[in-house]
Amino acid sequence: MVTNSDASASVAGSTVGTMTDGTMHLLDPAPFGRILPAMVTPMKADGSVDFEAAQKLAKQLVADGADGLVVNGTTGESPTTHMEEKVELVQAVKEVVDVPVISGAGSNDTAHTVRMVEQTQEAGADAVLVVAPYYSRPSQEGVFCHYKAVNDSADKPIIVYDVPGRTGLHIQLETYRRLAELDHVKAVKDATGDIAGAVRKRMETGLTWYSGDDGLFLPFLSVGAVGIISVIAHVASGPMRDLAAAFDSGDIHEAQRIAVQLAPLVEAMNGNGFQAVMAKASLKVRGVLDSTTMRLPNVGPGEAEIKRAEDGMRASGLL
Repeated sequence: MVTNSDASASVAGSTVGTMTDGTMHLLDPAPFGRILPAMVTPMKADGSVDFEAAQKLAKQLVADGADGLVVNGTTGESPTTHMEEKVELVQAVKEVVDVPVISGAGSNDTAHTVRMVEQTQEAGADAVLVVAPYYSRPSQEGVFCHYKAVNDSADKPIIVYDVPGRTGLHIQLETYRRLAELDHVKAVKDATGDIAGAVRKRMETGLTWYSGDDGLFLPFLSVGAVGIISVIAHVASGPMRDLAAAFDSGDIHEAQRIAVQLAPLVEAMNGNGFQAVMAKASLKVRGVLDSTTMRLPNVGPGEAEIKRAEDGMRASGLL
């Protein structure tokens, strides 16, 4: 894999490098993995977390081609799982996989966020994914101070999660510059949909960039992202890995072909806005997840969602 010291040119915002065997690579190293499913949290019929099912799922996702996992994220129903459950989920998943395990550890309460960061990293998380403070819509100074407080209590890498559609705020370029100076802030999950903005943010901060939108995976790779934190990777880690590999080797047409192939699945699982529901629906269709129970206010998938997932998977050649 190319390192920064191997870089010899820059094309479309991506580093071009050559290995000692002469092969070309367009993608920079992906320190937390390239294809990272934002893993659902399996639950039993009574709504309790099913840690055994979580271990089974984690192993299956890695076998499919995921080389990193995100637990306790929004797709993992993090707003309704409790601290001790988050800690035990990290421990359970870490026991059975040998890829990086990143734990969501964000809230709109800075003190609570710090506690989550401390406890999930102590549980073994390789990094923490910290969403920008939501709902309260703090100033840019408030956003920076929030992450600085997290940084001061962290000893693992911090991935900033920028998702204005859920948080109600945009992290500005100058704030990114300041965040990049913090010791533990290393990467960004970019779910802004702003590809043009990502170019400058990435180039001016040196942070590692991950796409946070399934439908923008290929465009984000083209401007220097190294991978994706994904919903559709629950059932499409293999093709997504192949897409990244094709892009990395310079086979842009093959990468485009796979992106088009996966487009029906992207629409099926993201188009209605209920990604956590649709992720569980897709795993049910695949036979990997028996129970699709969710905690309110989310309601588990019904027949319509199961059919939507099945149709999307079939249209993308996954069934």
